Amino acid sequence: MSDHPLLDSLNEQQRAAVTHYGGPALVIAGAGSGKTRTIVQRIAYLMAEHKVYPQQILAVTFTNKAAGELKERVEGLIGNAAKDLWVSTFHAACLRVLRTYGELIDLRPGFAIYDESDQLDLIKNVLESVPGLGDANPRVLRALIERAKSQLWSPQMLASSGEQKLGGTIAGIPLELLIEVYRRYQARLHRANAVDFSDILSRTVELFEAHPNTLDNVQQRAVFIHVDEYQDTNKVQYQLTRLLAEKYGNLMVVGDPDQGIYSFRGADVRNILDFQQDYEDANVYRLELNYRSTGRVLEVANAVILHNENRLEKELKPVKDTGERAKVYRAVDHRAEADFVARQVERLMAERAYGFDDFVVLYRTNVQSRVLEEAMRRASIPARIVGGVGFYERREVKDALSYARAALNPADDVAWQRILNRPKRGIGKTSLERLAGAAAKRGVRFVDALRAADEILKGTPAVARIANFLALMEELIESVDLLPAAEFLRTVLEESGYRKALEDEGSFEAQARLENLDELLNALSEWEEDGGGSIGEFLDEAALLASVDDRAVKAVNPDAPEQAVTLMTLHNAKGLEFPIVFLVGLEEELMPHRSSTGSLQEVEEERRLLYVGITRAQEELFFVHCESRMRFGRTEYTRPSRFLEDIPEGTLVDIDVFGRDLSDSGLNKFPRRTWRPPSIEVATGSTQITSFRGGEKVEHPRYGAGTVVGVSGEGMRAEITVVFDQGGAKRLMVKYSNLTTLP
Repeated sequence: MSDHPLLDSLNEQQRAAVTHYGGPALVIAGAGSGKTRTIVQRIAYLMAEHKVYPQQILAVTFTNKAAGELKERVEGLIGNAAKDLWVSTFHAACLRVLRTYGELIDLRPGFAIYDESDQLDLIKNVLESVPGLGDANPRVLRALIERAKSQLWSPQMLASSGEQKLGGTIAGIPLELLIEVYRRYQARLHRANAVDFSDILSRTVELFEAHPNTLDNVQQRAVFIHVDEYQDTNKVQYQLTRLLAEKYGNLMVVGDPDQGIYSFRGADVRNILDFQQDYEDANVYRLELNYRSTGRVLEVANAVILHNENRLEKELKPVKDTGERAKVYRAVDHRAEADFVARQVERLMAERAYGFDDFVVLYRTNVQSRVLEEAMRRASIPARIVGGVGFYERREVKDALSYARAALNPADDVAWQRILNRPKRGIGKTSLERLAGAAAKRGVRFVDALRAADEILKGTPAVARIANFLALMEELIESVDLLPAAEFLRTVLEESGYRKALEDEGSFEAQARLENLDELLNALSEWEEDGGGSIGEFLDEAALLASVDDRAVKAVNPDAPEQAVTLMTLHNAKGLEFPIVFLVGLEEELMPHRSSTGSLQEVEEERRLLYVGITRAQEELFFVHCESRMRFGRTEYTRPSRFLEDIPEGTLVDIDVFGRDLSDSGLNKFPRRTWRPPSIEVATGSTQITSFRGGEKVEHPRYGAGTVVGVSGEGMRAEITVVFDQGGAKRLMVKYSNLTTLP
């Protein structure tokens, strides 16, 4: 190995990866192990030691920010020569290719790129021409088309084998109608000389496969290829990488399968898991030295992720000292959980030289932010939500509360206009503008214009729909002062069709909106339990909570830049780090989430998500779970997350609300009450009685061998979920399961 100055600051594992020259390489880069530094040094080393031209090097990342940072850091090492490097995102790299060679696949110069809004407008136009799809949700169709393109499925491919690829009906849309919309959508794009963002990748694959000479030209510009975050690539990105690397084979992929958490976006962690099968002569380098976290934090992280079967061997090793043990707090309920977090922020800031920016609170779903926001405000602790908006600023929350505002106040034109076509009632933007214009011209309220719709809109189809809307609102106006606040909101969501519209949409985004509406119901129920009054009084309270109050920041130091405790989902935390990390909601049905326990693959991704959260912590880590949590306006008892069982006894310390170690304080230690799947007595095929708890190997006469991943229910209603090696996940009634246990 050369003693080049570029290697002086690297550890042994990094040096080995940086000095790799020819052929494929897999760099398994653990959290906090200096992944970006390794890529930067490797590019600089290729140019300095092996005299590789910058025009021969391609580095692909997932964000423009990451690409810019990488190129800037290489420039800092080798100077202006780095300006000729090809460093970009997948989309930017492919767009560059299409701008140069697009005419070969009938993309004329100056072709347009349709953004999400353009796509939705185009799909709406297509829907008008497809019988039977007038009521289909354009956003759902857009998501399905994007999913197909990310897998390189053309309309023709779906037509021939779509049943296997997507199933018969997706989000309520028959497959044949989806194919027809997809086909017409692509035809409209072609006619408009346009591509959407998914096309930028898929059409580049089409270009390379149809025109080998063009591929050869591009390969000359990508003799040495680096792909960052390879665990997050999807099918089309995988295929692009394969095509670009097939001539020279100098492909280095960098990533961590233990941090593969984006399957809902189409990412396939198997791309990195199977890399050594795709490239049998690949060298493997493991970056295991962690510069971010203390030894105790890494001990927890390693213990958790070790329970995943689908991973590549790696163990994070600390460079920092041992540090403090991770702490566990068991709260009475979700409000006590939020209050505990606020109290610990205050305590730690008083005891040590921490600022608000040193704290992050991580949770599985956005709905969990509401009580945290409120607890921070009560404690005058500034907080910022990353990757989202405040709870009372979310669209569906504002929509639901606007119904209450409109029912309470007929003069509230903003509320009436907001809810007129939410959910969609076939009252378009043009009709709304004509009504609003007429109200302004006549000097009357918007609701008065609605009542004169037959005159203003002159018998258009919207008139009857407005009449139905007004009838709904009359019922709500009558009941707004009669029903308790939470019951009124339930009535709004049901009678307006708002909940049903989201349920019918069936998308990931729609599910998140439904969860936010359920959390709004929880807020109203808590309001009533705490002696709150009418829905009108709740609206006043919500308006105050939604306002931004930065006085707490100024009180700390009037001259200091704004600081705040960070609140974010675990998915948004990827790539970040904080001295103090709170992981809240460590309970079954939240972590792992209730929608992600149907298969071994889903449970393992949930465990990876927790692993990502743990490895954000530089110094201290807190796990928090509740004895009860409000769901759908009702208090339900919870069970601690099964993932807490992955952590060896003695690694964690139970603490009280003041942060004191219960084992040292003289107080009674909380019973851990760790999660145990309900034990179900099953009569197996061999008539033997077996107690299943999860993890057992079993065999079914039809589906073959599999693994038990979950059990639920009691008595005659008991069910068992098994992931079969060939048939995937199946949920079986226990009394009919006819399973045989395997050794």
